Order: sequence, then structure tokens, then C-alpha cells
Amino acid sequence: MRIVLAEDNDILRKSLSFFLESKGYEVDQFSDGKEALEAIETNNYDLVLTDINMPGSSGMEITQYIRQRIQSDIPVIILTSSGVEQTELDSFDIGANEFIAKPVSPAVLLVRINKLLGIRI
Repeated sequence: MRIVLAEDNDILRKSLSFFLESKGYEVDQFSDGKEALEAIETNNYDLVLTDINMPGSSGMEITQYIRQRIQSDIPVIILTSSGVEQTELDSFDIGANEFIAKPVSPAVLLVRINKLLGIRI
């Protein structure tokens, strides 16, 4: 299973990538939303994991692109340090499947990823 991980915090991105790879996932990492979008356009992924606030393109823009421009139903999980309820509601309105507040628990993230991908452990 192949995942896009778009997160501009280097430490978080690298630690989540290491964790997910240790669980058998192939992870393509991006610190810039525009680079993540370009990869999504040209590759097949099973899931997108994106921070909401990033340089290039935001997680919201990435989600809108996936749902509206390429009309894909690929699962999208949005990560954010924002505790604003409206941000979470807006994320779901544009098509995000999950919304996870930072700090991220890798164990909880794994459960949500596996659930979205229909993987039973």
C-alpha cells in the first residue's frame, strides 16, 4: 500500500514515515503541498495523509483537487494543530475522510489508516 505524506514539519514527517514503513506501508514524503499534488497527479496512491497548513498548496487545496479535479475517492486524512471546530467541519465538507489533531498518536493514526483501507489486524 502506497501513501502520500505531505507534512512541512521535518521531524513529524520523518517519524511518521518511519513508523508507517515499519508497518509495511510505502511512503512518499513531501514538505511542500505543490510537490505532493504533482506526485498525486502522476502516481497511484492508496491514501493521502496531509497537514492542513503547508507551503505550496494547503491540505484543503490538496483534498479539493483530489475530490473535484481528478474526481478520486482515495481516502484523505488531514492533520492539523488547529483546534478550531470550523476547520474540522470544513475539512469534511470538502471530502476529507478523517481529521486528526496534532500531536498525532502513531498508533491511533495506524488504526484509522487501516480502517480506511479496509485492513484488519
